[in-house]
Amino acid sequence: MFSPQGPSLRELTVQALSSVERGYDLLAPKFDYTPFRTPDSILGATTQALSARGPFTDGLDVCCGSGAGMSVLRSLCQGRTIGVDFSAGMLAQAKSAHPDATWVRADVRAMPFAPRFDLAVSFGALGHFLPEELPALFEGVHRALRPGGLFAFPIGTMPPRTAVAHWVTLGFDLTMRVRNAVWRPPFVMYYRTNPLRDVLTDLTTAGFAAESVALTELGQHGDGSPRCQLILARKPLAAAPA
Repeated sequence: MFSPQGPSLRELTVQALSSVERGYDLLAPKFDYTPFRTPDSILGATTQALSARGPFTDGLDVCCGSGAGMSVLRSLCQGRTIGVDFSAGMLAQAKSAHPDATWVRADVRAMPFAPRFDLAVSFGALGHFLPEELPALFEGVHRALRPGGLFAFPIGTMPPRTAVAHWVTLGFDLTMRVRNAVWRPPFVMYYRTNPLRDVLTDLTTAGFAAESVALTELGQHGDGSPRCQLILARKPLAAAPA
């Protein structure tokens, strides 16, 4: 399916009926041949938007998957680059593609890093977290950054109701909710559970100064709104006074 090198429909079905971790372990060898891999256009636009916001020394790819985001860190960071994910299969693919980076298996809801990074990025991961899980994720990234460090990740905006993509996205989320209501273990993957406003609020609560900028080179919806926003969350240089 998708391409001759991609997974078959049967393989995708088995993955969808597995847990998130087990599903990605199964999909890992063929993941880069699916549309689920972050497109190079998004990686390039993110790199360009961050290039004037450095310099950066050490970089962290949060929920790194098969390692596509490492190209962004290697372009921007002058020091050590580390990827973290809970799928052993995905980490094996990432290590094969980028053997000179460091790869760590961990649950990012309990981030295992001390404050050492200047830049943290994440691509396509928020849909795998329920809204109540995002505060722990953002707090962990905040702890892993040095004062003044930056957490950046692109987030797709919802198409207007007049667009076919709006209803396709809604249908996908409804299908996943039905699947998780009748089948265990759950597979958490939603497109509509993390609105931009709520994400910015959770980042601010975690201690970041957060904003969003439009990645205009990635196009617009029919109503003129950007298809993709880049979230920029900066850890303050010093703690705010009580």
